[in-house]
Amino acid sequence: MPYRSIFRPGLFSGRCIIVTGGGSGIGRCMAHELASLGAAVALVGRSPEKLERVVGEVDEDGGIASAHVCDIRDEDAVRGMVGDVVRRHRSVDGLVNNAGGQYIQPISQMKTRGWKAVIDTNLTGGFIVAREVYRACLAAHGGAIVNIIADIWGGWPGSAHSGAARAGMLSFTESAAVEWAPSGVRVNAVAPGWIASSGMDRYPPEAQAMFRRLRHDVPLKRLGTEAEVSAAVAFLLSPAAAFITGSVVRVDGGVPNARPVWELEEHENSKPFDGFHRSVPPTALKEP
Repeated sequence: MPYRSIFRPGLFSGRCIIVTGGGSGIGRCMAHELASLGAAVALVGRSPEKLERVVGEVDEDGGIASAHVCDIRDEDAVRGMVGDVVRRHRSVDGLVNNAGGQYIQPISQMKTRGWKAVIDTNLTGGFIVAREVYRACLAAHGGAIVNIIADIWGGWPGSAHSGAARAGMLSFTESAAVEWAPSGVRVNAVAPGWIASSGMDRYPPEAQAMFRRLRHDVPLKRLGTEAEVSAAVAFLLSPAAAFITGSVVRVDGGVPNARPVWELEEHENSKPFDGFHRSVPPTALKEP
């Protein structure tokens, strides 16, 4: 059974799109959808095993994908990765800056080293990849960049390092959209909220217990799917978004709009979209 995208077949035929963090979770889902729409997808990450597994899946489904092991925080490694992608696919037409990560910890207990590690992964690394892809390809022929940030509205208590980094990436998105517009490059962001993804399984048990309660604070009364994030990314990469740049699309079920003065009613009227034929629900959401 192929990926059930809402977009037309062949939408990205002849285009190469880099997806960082493409070996798992939302990145894996995006890689599958873009490949199903005809793109040659260059998967970037630090784990060759994860990348090769997704490349194998895409190949089984009839798509084109390649694996490129790279630490996006390393400038020389990123330059080498972009050069490798260009040699393999002749050019780059789009970039999804998806790689990231964080851990839960109060600000008062954060070490500077941990703070810097999260900033480098979620902000500096995305900047380096975007800059190198722009210099190598997009400056000459245009293209589109989508930066994956997060639900940062109102701060991110418990993950202040990641909230600061992703807020910075939003500002970078807005700045790059203006600076790179003369080259025909559009730069946008997608901000996922609480998404049922494999990333939830990497958190400690107390955090996983919290994840199982999150739906009660969502106006739509459920968590999002990986495919719902991927669809927003595919739209922003597509020609239909030709006049959209410097913007952010929230995929969060309306959580930032909820207020204590308005009680959220229980309902089951929000039907999820899940076109990802290989999706696997995170074990973190299963009651023990």
